[in-house]
Amino acid sequence: MTAYERSRILLRFADLIEKHNDEIAALETWDNGKPYEQAAHIEVPMVARLMRYYAGWADKIHGLVVPADGPHHVQVLHEPIGVAGQIIPWNFPLLMFAWKVGPALACGNTLVLKTAEQTPLSALYVSKLLHEAGLPEGVVNVVSGFGPTAGAALASHMDVDKLAFTGSTDTGKIVLELAARSNLKTVTLELGGKSPFIIMDDADVDHAVELAHFALFFNQGQCCCAGSRTFVHERIYDEFVEKAKARALKRVVGDPFRKGVEQGPQIDEEQFNKILRYIRYGVDNGATLVTGGDRLGDKGYYIQPTIFSDVQDGMKIAQEEIFGPVQSILKFNDLNEVIKRSNASQYGLAAGVFTKSLDTANTLTRALRVGTVWVNCFDIFDAGIPFGGYKQSGIGREKGIDSLKNYLQVKAVVTPIKNAAWL
Repeated sequence: MTAYERSRILLRFADLIEKHNDEIAALETWDNGKPYEQAAHIEVPMVARLMRYYAGWADKIHGLVVPADGPHHVQVLHEPIGVAGQIIPWNFPLLMFAWKVGPALACGNTLVLKTAEQTPLSALYVSKLLHEAGLPEGVVNVVSGFGPTAGAALASHMDVDKLAFTGSTDTGKIVLELAARSNLKTVTLELGGKSPFIIMDDADVDHAVELAHFALFFNQGQCCCAGSRTFVHERIYDEFVEKAKARALKRVVGDPFRKGVEQGPQIDEEQFNKILRYIRYGVDNGATLVTGGDRLGDKGYYIQPTIFSDVQDGMKIAQEEIFGPVQSILKFNDLNEVIKRSNASQYGLAAGVFTKSLDTANTLTRALRVGTVWVNCFDIFDAGIPFGGYKQSGIGREKGIDSLKNYLQVKAVVTPIKNAAWL
């Protein structure tokens, strides 16, 4: 198929996503528990935008002609890598589908995608729309199954040429090992995080509270890049904690299909119990429970928006990824100190910086060892912005031009030139 034909299919697919926006959003909320308004007004439109972005790339992927030190013609070809295996998580099922399927198809690959066992529905639905858009059968194959069986089979398969995985760091290590033990397929990993959100003493406290609240509590706290270590300068610390508490108490938790609800249930019982265990760790380790700390109601996997203050770097809640609505607020008094403490983590996915000082922002953006730094904003995920991590937060990048490299092989072709007019 020509690159132009691939582009047209992705453009038609984006149109169909928009046409079926409400049904797709309802499936995502039903499957995952996220607020319907979030799915319908943010996430599904973002999928259509991503597909148009990759449609635009499809016929602009090309190699180079390289000058050689002698009479040779040198071409560098960028070829489809072949069969791509893709494993997506349950926290953003549809967006992760788009992040992986878009570049793989733009580059001319076929793929086998495994959905998370908790959230298979939206990927199955939109894959049907891909066929309606003109994609031939067998190009995109969706497998619903469990990690230790279907996921392991995909990672180990000798006919899979490339593997992309989004999920926990521990599972990512298993995936990488299985890929290495099989055919040494290339692997990209987008893994966990414990992202610092640094609020300087020159900050507008009210604005900083709202942004830090969003950075942590968005999507029930189930974000790999959540600002889960909120570092606040000592001069504004007490004011910040009080206002963060007031904001958390106003957060609307309930039926995700109801208008105005900000927080739905956690994904399942396992995650629900894990979050409650971390809350107990926080209390037992001596952090101050400012608000929340328990389930909400007596049915469903709802958890009260929870805040801890007086959190120390060595505590479990400051070290490990909770993946839930639990904000840990830490105090600092010096720029160099907060840089050192922010970087003292196995993770390096993202960070937030809140300051009025350009010098401070420039210092922090270069010093923080993370893949994304948001300055006076958070969770901006435009199609062209690359996303991925340092350290144990992953290998490679999703979105943007960098994601195309994941799905292309580079081949050098060298031929002699007889009686060259020029070299």
